[in-house]
Formats: sequence, structure tokens, C-alpha cells
Amino acid sequence: MPSTTSVLSTYTTFAASAMLVKTVLNEVQNLTNQFIPQQLREKILAKFEGLMGNSSSQMTLVIDEKNGLSINEMFEASEIYLRTKISPSVLRLKVSKAPRDKTFSITINNGEKIIDTFEDIEVIWQMICTETQKTTSDYDGYLNSEKMSKTIKEEDKVLKLQPLGHYHENVNLNHPSTFDTLAMDPTLKKEIMDDLDRFGKRRTFYKRVGKAWKRGYLLYGPPGTGKSSLIAAMANHLKFDIYDVELTSLQSNSELRRLLVSTANRSILVIEDIDCSSDLQNRQAGGHNEGNSEVTLSGLLNFIDGLWSCCGDERIIVFTTNHKDRLDPALLRPGRMDMHIHMSYCTPGGFKILALNYLGLTNHFMFTEIEKLITEVEATPAEIAEELMKSEEPEVALKGLIKYLHLKKIEHVKANIEGEKDIGAEEEESQEIKVEPETKGRRTNKRNARRGRMRR
Repeated sequence: MPSTTSVLSTYTTFAASAMLVKTVLNEVQNLTNQFIPQQLREKILAKFEGLMGNSSSQMTLVIDEKNGLSINEMFEASEIYLRTKISPSVLRLKVSKAPRDKTFSITINNGEKIIDTFEDIEVIWQMICTETQKTTSDYDGYLNSEKMSKTIKEEDKVLKLQPLGHYHENVNLNHPSTFDTLAMDPTLKKEIMDDLDRFGKRRTFYKRVGKAWKRGYLLYGPPGTGKSSLIAAMANHLKFDIYDVELTSLQSNSELRRLLVSTANRSILVIEDIDCSSDLQNRQAGGHNEGNSEVTLSGLLNFIDGLWSCCGDERIIVFTTNHKDRLDPALLRPGRMDMHIHMSYCTPGGFKILALNYLGLTNHFMFTEIEKLITEVEATPAEIAEELMKSEEPEVALKGLIKYLHLKKIEHVKANIEGEKDIGAEEEESQEIKVEPETKGRRTNKRNARRGRMRR
């Protein structure tokens, strides 16, 4: 964002230039009064006045809330800056506070003015709200230091969760998940955090190599392994808002583009259950939609890494799926989904984090047995957490978890035995099917041979 100094310096330069031109104009006027006839003098002065335009020393800067579909960052920064400049002279203020907001949101009301001073230049701020009629062409188409604005914004920021579809109401993202509380293998967790931190520091790098400042993550694994919790932890770690993209509610590729372009920078776009959220046609199979009647795979890919991918900075795109093998390979290549994260069943390391979160334990003599059982059965972090929540007494909760894991182990063994029986039965049936025609044929041949002998 441009700083206060750069914007107001431009204004100061313009004002100084205007004063210089006015001085020159006065000198010219004195000379013309002496040596140039009145009619010719009037024509020359008219030309100078035309260059000057309005001779007033005042200038108006209009900062619109949006620039087409994109959010005007100067408008947002100006609102934050003006909160620090509200004085008793302001008669009407708008005050709001959503549930769990850290602070009140205070902005000046429509028509109110705030008088500010910058380097002896008086600046009058005024909020003006107007209603405009949106047309199709609309969709085609801060003052103060950046550091001060960004600091205030980060301190007061309440993360938002906003669905992208027919309804755009947003709610506060109060999800408590963080990387500290996330039940995940510590090595994988650190790898993800390092990748996110590296991404956030690479504005210059992405510009130098000619790539859009974005990164894609694919979270795949069974239900209950913490995919949604990881997304919330990523948002809390980066202080990014989340946009939940519901593909089934969209009617066309153009609607998808319009919604995605309208999202703010420093945000996470989430498409959950990508394998079943929309019947995306396989581009390699030559599928297409006549009349552009629904979202296609090509339309989605074009926004992820096509020309439309450069419409925004510092964005993260997350796909989640329970079945990675069902996804079109075009979605999975680097540049679209840069990092594939397998959300596996609970590991011993994940269990220790859950035990610390729910029971406040870092070690216990039952841990050894539990960790051994966890490596032998498939239990999700959600299942482990549910068992630990059943009692606030650590001994009781851990005993209940051990009993639960033993039952899952027995079920797992039974399932394997039943599976082996089914496989054996299928093989036996297959052998009978092959033998039966051969036996039947031999019996028929024997009967025919007896009949032949009787005829003789």
C-alpha cells in the first residue's frame, strides 16, 4: 500500500506546482498589461487559465471502497487510520461488535467529517455513501503509514469464515485449532509450518521468478483425521481469512471467476471434498458443457494456475478429499497442488498431543500399551479424542481408551478372518464353475457311447 508520505507528498508537489504557475501567471499578466493589446492579452490569459483549470488551492481525492470487483486496500487502510483521529467534534459514529470480537469497531457515519493536518496541510475526510446499480460491465472490468495501518489491523483482526455461493454472509472464525494443539506427526507438522512461513516471506521471490504469489495444498485421508482442523490452524497461524467455495451452488465458470476475484488478499480458499463436491468433467476426456451451464474442470484449473490466478496476492488454495485416487491428475500436479499432505490415522506422536490437550499429561505408565495398540489398529484422532473426553480422571480415560483400542483390534482381526474366508470361498466357487462343465460333458459322452452300443 502507498504510505502517507508518498500520497501527501504528491499532493504537496501538486500544490507547489500550482503556486508556481500562479506566480508565473501574475508576472505574465503584469507584462502583458504593459506591452500586449487587451484582446490578445485576454486570449493568452485564457490559455493559461485553461492549463490551470480551477485556480483554487483545494484538491479532492476520492477513495472508493472497491475497484471493480477487487477490494480497494486504500479504503480499508483509511478506515483503520481514521479510528485514531476521531475527535469530540464528530457528532455521529457507527459502533459495532460481533460476538467474540476483541474490540469495538468504530467508524464515522455517512456525511460526517474529520479534520486532520499533515505537514501544515489541512486534510478534511468525509464519508459519503452512494448506491450504484450493478451492471455486467462492472464485473468485467490510506492514508497514513503502511506500518501503522497494518499493525492496528493485525492486532484487532478477527478472522472471518465466508461461504462463496449464492449467500455471502460471513461469520467470525472462532475455531481454536492451532499447530500446538493439532494431533499430527511432529515432523510433518513442522514441515507444514516451515512451508507456510517461507511462503509468507517470498513476495519478492515470486515476482522475480514470474509466478503468482499463491500456493496449493491437497489434504487427503480418511474422515476424522483432522483435515478441517489443519485448515483452521493454518488460518490462525497466518492470520488469513477463509473463503469456503461451494462448487455445487455455482451455475457457471464465469460465476466462479467473479466470486474468486472478489476475495481479499491474504486469504485461504477452501474446496472441501473435491472428489464429490461437483461433477467436474475430465478435460482429457474432451468433456465440455454447452452454454457454460456449470463449473468445469477447465474453469477451475484456469483460476488455480491460468491467467486468472494472478488476480490477487498471498493466497492459499486448499483442496480436501477422502479419496485421492478419484481426482483428475490435472488437479494434482505441482503449480496447482504444490504440497500433498496425507492426513493419516492417529500416530503415537499424535496421541501424546491429544493426551496433553485433554488430560494435561505428558507421560503415564499406560502410554506404552496405548502407543503399541495405536500402531496395530486404525484409529482416527477424532476417535481417540472422543474416548479421552469421556472422563476428567486421567486413569479412567486412559483405561477406557485401552479397552476401546482392544475392541478395535479384535474387530480388525475378525474382519481379516472373514475377508480370508470370502476370498477362499470365491476361489473354490471359481474352481467348481470350471470343473462342472467338463464333468457334465464326460457324462454326456458316456451316455452317448452306451446308446451307440445298444444300437449295434
